Amino acid sequence: MSRIAGRGALLAALLGVSLGASALLAGCSLGPDKPTPKPLVEFTPQIAGKVVWQQRVDGVDFPLAVAVKDGVFTLAANDGTVVALQADTGREVWRASVGSKLSAGVGSDGRVAAVVTRNGELVALQAGRELWRKPMASRVTTAPLVAGERVFVLGVDRSVNAFDALDGRKLWTLQRPGDPLTLSQSGVIAAFKDTLVVGQGPRMAGVDPLRGTVRWEVPVATPRGTNEVERLADLVGPPTRFGNVICARAFQSAVGCVNAERGTLVWTKNTGGTDAVVVDDGYLFGADATDRLTAWRTATGEVAWTTDSLLYRGLSAPLSAGKTLVVGDAGGLVHWFSREKGEPLLRLPTDGSAVAAAPVASDLTMLVVTRRGGVFAFRPE
Repeated sequence: MSRIAGRGALLAALLGVSLGASALLAGCSLGPDKPTPKPLVEFTPQIAGKVVWQQRVDGVDFPLAVAVKDGVFTLAANDGTVVALQADTGREVWRASVGSKLSAGVGSDGRVAAVVTRNGELVALQAGRELWRKPMASRVTTAPLVAGERVFVLGVDRSVNAFDALDGRKLWTLQRPGDPLTLSQSGVIAAFKDTLVVGQGPRMAGVDPLRGTVRWEVPVATPRGTNEVERLADLVGPPTRFGNVICARAFQSAVGCVNAERGTLVWTKNTGGTDAVVVDDGYLFGADATDRLTAWRTATGEVAWTTDSLLYRGLSAPLSAGKTLVVGDAGGLVHWFSREKGEPLLRLPTDGSAVAAAPVASDLTMLVVTRRGGVFAFRPE
């Protein structure tokens, strides 16, 4: 999503509103026009890469997550199409339609894939064949997590539901006390060993995946402000992991990392921003609300470098790949930076529409999906 200067307009685009908060959201100002993107600086490419295959699906205007497993990319589109593509060749492994537009998708363990429709149905697929579908009690904008022969779903109201992956039988529901406003954006849900990790407002929680009980809970941000809008600090997904550490952004508040083995906070830093971050063995990377890219040291949270070369260009969440940091923008350009210094290394186009989700990688192949439904596979030369 492109950045906009007014906080009210940003919230109006991203908030999921409970009945008790509708009047509050209605009062949000649309704010001024978005700032002009900073002109791109010309540079000599330091690495080489190219598009090795392309595909196309219907457009993507929901929070997309692309699943990567065993050399296969699984993705979804507005019209309810779900497709699995061989990462190295782009060959279609299978394709299916769930018959309805989507609000979230896709999660997969390589065998079962799951999406959620705008009609509020969770649909599970296997090899392009529908296994089952179940109604959801709350709206969903986060891709389901498929792990351990279960499908886990995080609702906009922060409820968590667990289903048997094979027959759709509901196993448990975790419902925490809600707030008047919650974020209508991808949230945090991930597997860590024998623990399900979920975002619960500004807190990261470890949940027993068999029973749905909370094992630990760690605040990543401390909400501040005079009203519900200013205090909104939900964790933004997808989360990112290196070793025992899981990191995430708290909406417009902070970035932070949690030791999921111990259930303890490693560090948190106050910073604005609305999109997910990515962590590796050295750094945590993310862009703030102005699209200034920052690298924090994974161990300490100390700032290693920042760059404002892509200000107001509507950046996607980033990908750490080898010695590079990769990010897409609202103009469909894909940018490679040095992960050590933040220097530009390469810039390649797609179809001119915004990059819809964080780039993902399978071995040497990196996939980028655009809002128009362009599917581009890049590979270094």
